[in-house]
Amino acid sequence: MTGLGTLSVWAGEDGPWPGGSTQVPVVHSVAFGHPDLDDWQAVARGDKAGYIYSRNTNPTVNAFEQKAGALEGGESATSFASGMAAISCTLHALLRPGNRVISIKDTYGGTNRLFTEFLPAIGIDVTLVETADDGLLESTVRSGCDLVYLETPTNPTLKVLDIERLSRAGREVGAVVVVDNTVATPINQRPLSLGVDLVVHSATKFLGGHADALGGVVVGTDDLVRRVFAYREINGAALNPMAAYLLLRGMKTLHLRVERQSSNAQIIATHLENDPRISVVNYPGLPSHPFHQIARKQMSGFGGLLSFGLTDGADAVARFIANLDHAHAAANLGAVETTVGPPATTSHVEVSAEAREALGIPEGLIRYSAGIEDIEDLLDAIDGALAAI
Repeated sequence: MTGLGTLSVWAGEDGPWPGGSTQVPVVHSVAFGHPDLDDWQAVARGDKAGYIYSRNTNPTVNAFEQKAGALEGGESATSFASGMAAISCTLHALLRPGNRVISIKDTYGGTNRLFTEFLPAIGIDVTLVETADDGLLESTVRSGCDLVYLETPTNPTLKVLDIERLSRAGREVGAVVVVDNTVATPINQRPLSLGVDLVVHSATKFLGGHADALGGVVVGTDDLVRRVFAYREINGAALNPMAAYLLLRGMKTLHLRVERQSSNAQIIATHLENDPRISVVNYPGLPSHPFHQIARKQMSGFGGLLSFGLTDGADAVARFIANLDHAHAAANLGAVETTVGPPATTSHVEVSAEAREALGIPEGLIRYSAGIEDIEDLLDAIDGALAAI
C-alpha cells in the first residue's frame, strides 16, 4: 500500500498538465468549452470525463479532492468553500424533516448551533449525548436514528470517541455515520477504515496548514458523496480554484507537519501536566488522559492540538496570551505557526458562557495549536508567559 507521505505529495497530481508543468495549474475559468454539442452533452450526462462549469467541478479543485480522498482511503470526495459548508451541506443533503440525528454535546461551536438551532427549525429531531459516555452514546444510537455525527478528538477538550464501536452501532440501525476528522488528520486517524461512512474536514486547518486558504472536504462512499455533491452543486458553496491550489500545496507536507506538530504537542502537554500553575491539561497522548487508551487503539499519533486551564482562572488568560512569544493569538488551528486563544473567541464563540461551562469549557481554558517551531523555543515561551501571570 502506498504510504501517506507519498500520497501527500503525489495523489491527485498525475496530470498531464499544460506545457508539461510539474505542478497542478490554477484554472480560473468559470466555464469550459466543447468541440461540439455531442461532446458537451456526454460530459453533462457523466458519460465522459470533463468539465462544464466551475460551480460544479473544476480541474484544480478536482486535484484537491483526489488528494484528500486518497489520504482518507475513500471512494470519492467533494469539496466546499469552508469546513462549515462541508458540515452543513452534508447534514442538509442527508437529512429530511422527521429524521433523527444523534451527536455529542462537545462538537465544534458552529456545528453545535446546527444541532441546537438550524436543524430543529426544519423538523429534524436532534439528540445530543454526553461525550464522555460511550456506553450511553452507543445505546442511544441503538434506539434508532438516521445519522450519527461524531467529532473525535473534540475541539477544544480533546475527548476521544470509540469510532469502531459507535460505527458498528450505527450500521446495525441503518444510520449513516459521519466523523469530523479535522483535529486528527488522516495522518493520525482514518475513520473510514473503522467503519465510518463519511469523513469531513475543515481543510482550512491542518490539511492546508498555512492559514491562507479556506476550504472543506467530505470523503466516503461513491453513493453518499454523490448525494452531498448534488446538494452542494445547487447550494453553491463551491471551493475556489485558488484556494484549492493553496490547499494542495500545503498538503504536500502534511505528513511532515503533523508529525512535528504532534511531537511538539506531546512534549508541551507533558511539560505542563505537573505545573502547579496549570489546573488541567487536555491531550490524548498523556497516559493520564481519560481517553488515552481509546486514542492508542485508533490513532497512530495524538495530534497537534491541546488545551490547558490556568489555576488563576479567566483573569490570567489575557495576561498569559499577551506575554506569549512565538504564537498568534487568533481563531485558527493547524497552521505551521503556533496559535492560541480561549474557546470564548475560537472554537465556541458562537455559544454563551453558560453553555461553555456546561460543556466543561471553563473561561480559564486556553486552546493551544502547536506549530512546527523548535520545541525549546515553544517551551521557553510558555514558561515566560506563565511567569508573567
